[in-house]
Amino acid sequence: MKTLVIVSHPYPEQSHAIKALQHTASQQSNVTVRNLESLYGHNPQGFDVAAEQQASEAADRIVLLFPVHWFNLTPMLKAYLNQVWTHGWAFGPDGTALKGKQMLVVTTTGATEHLYTAEGLIQSTVEEVLTPMKASALYVGMEYSRPLAFHSAMGASEEALAHFQLAFADRLRH
Repeated sequence: MKTLVIVSHPYPEQSHAIKALQHTASQQSNVTVRNLESLYGHNPQGFDVAAEQQASEAADRIVLLFPVHWFNLTPMLKAYLNQVWTHGWAFGPDGTALKGKQMLVVTTTGATEHLYTAEGLIQSTVEEVLTPMKASALYVGMEYSRPLAFHSAMGASEEALAHFQLAFADRLRH
């Protein structure tokens, strides 16, 4: 299975967990990694739409790798979806470029796992926070896979990061 991993982090210099996970992805066979901030900086209008669409078309599975940013996507990832997953290409008249592909969301949170429970401060699970991603995948005809979330990622120990990497590598192999 060919996998495209689209990485985004609004503060790449602070991104220990996302960097570790990106490194894990880059070490897997049949995986292409595209880091939005590395390719385009923080310019939400700078995407090479044709190149991004071509990368998606070549994949069987698209993995979105990002930290939960104020209970949402990163700004660049949201801009990417707005500009790359266009009407007529991803959906709409004759737009079926993503139909049948798998989507896997892999995310990190700075908060504890408890925060993302019905009893936690936000009274929402990670799956509930990611509902727009599920809706987007289903809207364009993709299969939405159970997301993979790594909690307490800010300041995570080397041991914790290694655990994150092993779990991510396992999901990429299946």
